Amino acid sequence: MQVHDIVFTGGRVVDPATGIDEVRSIAITDGTVSAWGHDTIEALQTIDVTGQVICPGFIDMHSHGQEIAEQRLQAMDGVTTALELEAGVIPVAKAYARAASEGRPINYGYATSWAHARMIELAGADPDGDIRTLLHHLGAPSWQGEPTLSQRSHILELLENDLAAGALGIGVVVGYAPKSDPTEYLQVAALAARAGVPTYTHARPLISMDPSSPVDGAAEIARAAAETGAHMHYCHVNSTSGAHVDHALSVVAQVQAAGSRVTTEAYPYGSGSTAVGAAFLDPDKLHLMNLTPRSLTFVPTGERIADRKQLEHLRATDPGALVLVEFLDENEDPTREILERAMTFDRSAIASDAMPLTWPRRTPADALRWPLPPTALGHPRGAGTYARAIRTLYRERRLLSLSETIARCSLIPAQILEESVPAMSSKGRISPGNDADIVIFDPARITDNATYVDGTRPSSGISRVLVGGIPVVDGGILVEDALPGRPIRRS
Repeated sequence: MQVHDIVFTGGRVVDPATGIDEVRSIAITDGTVSAWGHDTIEALQTIDVTGQVICPGFIDMHSHGQEIAEQRLQAMDGVTTALELEAGVIPVAKAYARAASEGRPINYGYATSWAHARMIELAGADPDGDIRTLLHHLGAPSWQGEPTLSQRSHILELLENDLAAGALGIGVVVGYAPKSDPTEYLQVAALAARAGVPTYTHARPLISMDPSSPVDGAAEIARAAAETGAHMHYCHVNSTSGAHVDHALSVVAQVQAAGSRVTTEAYPYGSGSTAVGAAFLDPDKLHLMNLTPRSLTFVPTGERIADRKQLEHLRATDPGALVLVEFLDENEDPTREILERAMTFDRSAIASDAMPLTWPRRTPADALRWPLPPTALGHPRGAGTYARAIRTLYRERRLLSLSETIARCSLIPAQILEESVPAMSSKGRISPGNDADIVIFDPARITDNATYVDGTRPSSGISRVLVGGIPVVDGGILVEDALPGRPIRRS
C-alpha cells in the first residue's frame, strides 16, 4: 500500500471539474494530489478537517500586486496562482528572473504589455519588466499618441519577441489610450491569433458612456475576435462598463453565440483603483462615468479628492499615484445587482485586479514584515476578493452554488488559459494527478475583512493554503518563510 505524504480527512471535497461534492479523504505526495476516496489512506501525516471545504486553489488572472507582500495577502485569501495579464510587463524575462531570485509565496506569471511597449517606443520608458514603470507613465500623453508605421512595427516586434520568451498572452490596456487607432488594436489581436495566445483587454469606453470614443469598447473586442480568430479576454467588465454592463455582456453573448472566443472576468467591489493620471479620470471626462472628483480617494492619504483643482494638481504632480474610484454602490440595489450580473455571467471568472501596495513611508524591511505595517495601503480587492465572492455569491445571496462559485475562482480561470498554457491544465482541479494547489476553508466563516479604510486586513475562515503541496497558510496563519511559488510560462 502506498504511503502518501499528507492526507486530509473529514473534509467536504468540492472539485468542479469532476462534479465531486462530498466528504472524502484527499492525499498529497511530492506536490501532487495522489489519492482520494472513502477508504483509509495511509500517510506520514493525517490532518482532520471535518466541517471544512477542500477545493482547488484560487487562480487570479488579474493581479498587479506581484511582490511578496501583496502575494502574502492574496495567499491569505486562498489564491495559489496570481498572474499579471491585463497590463502585462515587458520584457517578461526580467519579471520572471526577479520573482525567481526573490522567491514568491504563490505561483506567478506575466503577459507581455502593449502599453509598456508603446511607452518604450514613444515615451522613452525603461524596459524593466516592472508594472510600476507602466503606472508611472500611464497618464503621460506621449505614449497615447499615434506611432509612425515604423514605430508601430517595432511595438509589434517587441510583443512578438516577448511571446517567444514565454509570455502568457498580450495585455492591452487600450482604455488608457482611448483615442488610439482601432486598426492597431486589430493588428495586436492578429499577432495574438498567430501566436495562439489570448489578449487581455482593458476596454475603451462604451459609446453609451463616451460618444467621442472611436469605437465602442465591447464591440471592439467582439470585432477583433470575429475578424482575427484571436481569443479575446474582456478584463473587469464590471468596472469598465459600470451601470452599462448589460450592454457589454449582451455584445459578448452575441459574439460567443456566433462561435468567437471571448471570455470575461469581474470582481465583487463597486470601487476600482488605478493611477490618478489615467485618461478617463480627466476632470472633463468624469461626468461620462457619472463621477465627480469626490468619487476618487487618493490612496497615499486616504482622503477624498476635494475638487477639480486638487485633481488637476495630483494628475500633474504625481500621475502614477493610486486612487480608489467609486463607480457603483455595492451595498444597495439596483447597482449591487448590476455588479452581480457581471460576476454571474455565463462562465465568467472572478479576478481581483489587485494593485501594488502604496507605501508612503516604506523602509527596506517593510516589504517582508508580517503582519503588514500600517503604512502599507491598498484597495481591499487585493486582500479579500475571493473570500468576498464566496461570502456574497454563495453564502449570503445564494446566487450560485458553492461548487459554481469555486469554479469561477479556480477551474474557469484555468480553462481560459490552458489552451495556450499547458501548465494550467493541472490547476483548478484536485482529482488525483493534478497539482496540489489547495485551499481549505470553513464555508460558514470565510469572510473578507479588508475595507476601503483598511485595505490590507487579511481574510478569515481560511485555515490552510497549499502551493505545490507546501503550506503557505497553516491553521489560518501565514507561514512566513514559505516561498514555494513557481513560474507559469507557455514553455
